[in-house]
Amino acid sequence: MKRSYNRVRLEIEGIVQGVGFRPFLYRLAGRHGVRGWVRNISGFVLVEAEGTQANLTSFIRAIKAEAPPLASITSIRSTAIPATGERSFLILPSAPGEKAIQVAPDSDVCADCLAELFDPGNRRYRYPFINCTNCGPRYSIITGIPYDRPLTTMASFTMCDACSAEYGDPANRRFHAQPNACPACGPRLRLVDPAGREIRGDAIATAVDLLKSGKILAVKGVGGYHLAVDAGNDGAVLELRRRKLRDEKPFALMAPDTAGIERHAVCHPLDRQLLEGPERPIVIIPKRPDSPLSASIAPANGYFGMMLPATPLHHLLLRGHGTPLVMTSGNLSDEPIVFRNADAFQRLAGIADYFLVHDRDIHSLSDDSVVRVFQGNPLFLRRSRGYVPRPVTLPATQKSVLAVGGELKTTICLTTGDRAFLSQHIGDLKNSPTLELLETTVGHLKKLLEIEPVVVAHDLHPDYVSTSFAGGMGGLPTVAVQHHHAHMASCMAENRLDGNVIGVIFDGTGFGLDGSIWGGEFLVGGYRTFERRGHLRCVPLPGGDIAARETFRMAISYLYDSYGEALFDLKLPFMAEIGERDRKLLLAMLQRRINTPLSSGCGRLFDAVAALIGLRTSVSYEGQAAIELEALAEQSLPSGEYPYALFDEKAGVAIDFRMTIGALLKDMEDGAALPVMARRFHDTLAAATADVCAAIRRGCGMERVVLSGGVFQNRLLTERLHELLTSRGFTVFTHRLVPPNDGGLALGQAVIAGRTAL
Repeated sequence: MKRSYNRVRLEIEGIVQGVGFRPFLYRLAGRHGVRGWVRNISGFVLVEAEGTQANLTSFIRAIKAEAPPLASITSIRSTAIPATGERSFLILPSAPGEKAIQVAPDSDVCADCLAELFDPGNRRYRYPFINCTNCGPRYSIITGIPYDRPLTTMASFTMCDACSAEYGDPANRRFHAQPNACPACGPRLRLVDPAGREIRGDAIATAVDLLKSGKILAVKGVGGYHLAVDAGNDGAVLELRRRKLRDEKPFALMAPDTAGIERHAVCHPLDRQLLEGPERPIVIIPKRPDSPLSASIAPANGYFGMMLPATPLHHLLLRGHGTPLVMTSGNLSDEPIVFRNADAFQRLAGIADYFLVHDRDIHSLSDDSVVRVFQGNPLFLRRSRGYVPRPVTLPATQKSVLAVGGELKTTICLTTGDRAFLSQHIGDLKNSPTLELLETTVGHLKKLLEIEPVVVAHDLHPDYVSTSFAGGMGGLPTVAVQHHHAHMASCMAENRLDGNVIGVIFDGTGFGLDGSIWGGEFLVGGYRTFERRGHLRCVPLPGGDIAARETFRMAISYLYDSYGEALFDLKLPFMAEIGERDRKLLLAMLQRRINTPLSSGCGRLFDAVAALIGLRTSVSYEGQAAIELEALAEQSLPSGEYPYALFDEKAGVAIDFRMTIGALLKDMEDGAALPVMARRFHDTLAAATADVCAAIRRGCGMERVVLSGGVFQNRLLTERLHELLTSRGFTVFTHRLVPPNDGGLALGQAVIAGRTAL
């Protein structure tokens, strides 16, 4: 009986170029008895496939189920066309002028390459740069498009005959693997001292010995340098803190395998899935109380930031060392990470004792991504290496926009059609290296994605460096976006929401429409417009920005708000740290309103409570007081809420915490445990927030709530508020694809500007 053959044309969109997709389809077609061809077209992969209906059905099903690890399919469009009687399946050359490539992120070593790495019989045995089409560096080494070896930092390495044969064989998993190399023709690893003198012998074995002896090593990874020390050596960890000028902010840890992580931290199934994925992020997970690792890694913090090896070099180092290493960003505090060899010797001089370097250049630096699990989904604290530049699909097609973020945790965003591309973490725009990185990133992503924006979006704050940068973008029109409106739009966009919502936006500071400092906001609106319908009651910031570092200032402000000039009569432990001169100065500032801008910032409320209960009176990194307050609260079960009040103002419903402060002081007087007070504060803030949402709903009828802003990195608060809101019939949306902090700000700016008529 003669078989009937059908033919279909498939248009496959997503991250499907430069990830081994065509050889994958070639092998898949052979397995399923399908004939035809595949080629790269502008922005997608085009396939014509011919076979029996059963074969075609199984072929298409397998495309979706078995796609290469680095691929991300967003759509497959299928059209029936006449059969041609083709007898083979071919990989055709890319179409001329192909563009709009979706570039793959950098990826960890695949299982096949890892097996070869530790196979003494393999020609790439212990070769630190092993890779194939399913793994290895991508975004960090690409200098232009189309993604081909001459347009990567591998251009200077000529493949040997063996590597060239693999590269040209469609049946080989290294077919068109642009970073393909081996010890005979590829990059070389060296261990050197601070003067640049190479240390003889096995670089990795010697590096392991140095780490075990307590030395600090600068290690070149896929997106930049790390600083590594033995995590079990408290003296080495403390010395790294001293040299790096990093007082208390937690260090990240890298363990050889998941079992090595689970000896030191509690790892749930989704944590494990995130840790073992090809993106290799840092995952925030609870410490085990019996972990023997240095207490100086994450002081006053109930969590470790753990990750698994992200490159072949990391796998070799960690397997040799056997136990976790501190693996923190290779920089001085507040500077971008180092990614060039020459810069490493200059900027990390005095920090690193030795340098583990190689000659494969990094074109685009990428710091480690950081996630934690919230309600069964990943919640990004930093979205960078491994995830960039994967696009976020927008609710609708819009004009092309460049958004440049805010001042802290800066990222940029470029949009085209219904896709938004966020950059890697750039950092805080406090110094010239970070500004240079902003400029470089904008230029590189525009070139790589072939996006020419028609408008530039920036924060409303007139003094931000990013605002000035936006104004200098070649005369393009600019759109100023209010900070908290951008947060709300960011959460709406990633959840593909349209229409109007209630936005609960809690963070530290943002320039408000009325000129005051906002930070505890209840907004109603959508992408085009919004209204402020509620906020935390405003209090002064004594000293302005310095109040974010010296948390006792916020405690004084909240006490002055409740008790006036009698505040210093209160017998509170933290008062002992404030000298008589400073007391008089602070009181005069508050009485005369000198350098005391008003703020509704929720982050500053956390600072005040942390100081009031004696947890800490100053911080050495952003959010430290809130992080430690959350860690305390997690040690207690719920035990009720403190009283609070709601009242109407011109700007909407305000939450008044003066009664809360009074009840908190009563708890202290009665000797309540710190965890109990911290938990009651969290539950009080959640209850008050839910009450304001209910009050707003009575006025507008809206039942969709989005939660955004850096405060919603706090899992305990977010989960409690989510529970209260859903119990009252609200539908609650949180972040999953971008951070709730300012790292997600650019996405919201981009969508707002894209919806704004020029």
